[in-house]
Amino acid sequence: MKVGIIGGGQLARMLALAGHPLGIETVVLDPAADACAGAVTQQLQGAYDDRDQLKALADAVDVVTYEFENVPEQAVQSLADLASVHPSPNALATGRDRLREKTLLSTTLGIPTAPFATVDSREELESATASIGLPAVLKTRTLGYDGKGQYVLRSTADIDTAWAELGGVPLILEGFVEFEREVSIIAARSRNGEIRCYPLTENVHISGILRFSHCRPGDPQQAAAEDYIGRLLESLDYVGVVALELFQAGDRLLANEMAPRVHNSGHWTIEGAETSQFENHLRAICGLPLGPTTPVGYSAMFNLIGDLPDTAAILAIPGAHLHAYGKAAREGRKVGHITVRAENTTELKRRMEKVRDTLST
Repeated sequence: MKVGIIGGGQLARMLALAGHPLGIETVVLDPAADACAGAVTQQLQGAYDDRDQLKALADAVDVVTYEFENVPEQAVQSLADLASVHPSPNALATGRDRLREKTLLSTTLGIPTAPFATVDSREELESATASIGLPAVLKTRTLGYDGKGQYVLRSTADIDTAWAELGGVPLILEGFVEFEREVSIIAARSRNGEIRCYPLTENVHISGILRFSHCRPGDPQQAAAEDYIGRLLESLDYVGVVALELFQAGDRLLANEMAPRVHNSGHWTIEGAETSQFENHLRAICGLPLGPTTPVGYSAMFNLIGDLPDTAAILAIPGAHLHAYGKAAREGRKVGHITVRAENTTELKRRMEKVRDTLST
C-alpha cells in the first residue's frame, strides 16, 4: 500500500514514520525543498495546486490524504477525480471554513458552540457585535491557525482596528467563551464505519499556540465529547482521524473547531496509546482494522517552540521521549515535542516538573 500526503510538515513526517512498520510507503507533495517530511519519505516538490504534480502524486499511490486543512479545496477535489481521497473533499471544505464548520456543528448536529455571525463588511461587523455582544473574536473564515487571522474585540473602540487588520476577506465573529479549560477529543473512523476514540486531552495555549497537552483517562466529560465527535464523524461519512477542540464552561462542553486530520494535541499517543493517532489514520484510510486507543500509563506532551532543548538533559528524564522535526530554529515555530509518560499520576506530575525545569534553563 502506498499513501500520498499533501503537505510535508511534521504531521506528514510522523505519518510516514508510522507507516514504515506496517509496510506502508508514503509520498508527500510540498512546495518547500527542505520540507521536514522529505527526510524520511519520498517528496514531490511543487505547489499544492500544481496540476502536473497532483497527477503524479495520484498516479504513484493507492490513496491520498492531507496533513492540514489549509490546502486549496479545489486541489483536493481534483485529486478525488484521479484517486481515492480520505478524509473526503467535503470534510476538508467543512474543516477549513469556520462558518461552514460552525453551521454544521451548531445548526445541523445540535452541538453547542459560541454564538457566531458571518461578517463580510464593516457594517456587518457592527451589527454582529451588537447582536452577539462583547468581548468577541473576529476570525478569518479560512487559513487561520496558531492564533493567526484572529482579533479579540473587547469594546466598540476595537471595531476599526479589527476591520483594518482583517477586513477584505470573508470573516466570522464568534462570542468570547469564558472557559475553565480547553480540551480536545481525537477519534478515528474506518471505511466500514468503526469508530475508536482516544481519552480526552486537556490543552494549554499561549498566544494562540498549543504549548502543553495532558491526557485525561476517565475524564467526566469523556462521554459528552464522544457523543459530539460521533455525530460529526457520521454526518461527514468520515474516514481517518479527526480532532474536535472544545471549551469547558461550567459543566458544559462547547465545540470550538474541528481539524480533519491528525492533530497536535494527539502527539502523546505515539508513546502513550496502544495505537498512535498517526497509525490509526493510516489504518483507516487504507482499509485496515483500527487499532486500540487504550492509554499506556499516563501521558503529557510539551510542544517545543522556536528551538530545541539540550537532548541529553531531556533524555535523562525517565519516561521522556524527544521528537525533533528537523526544522531550523525560528521564533514561534514548532520544531519538536516531548512526550513524558509514567505509570501513575503522581510520578507523571514529578516527571512533568522535571521537563518544565529543563525547558526553562
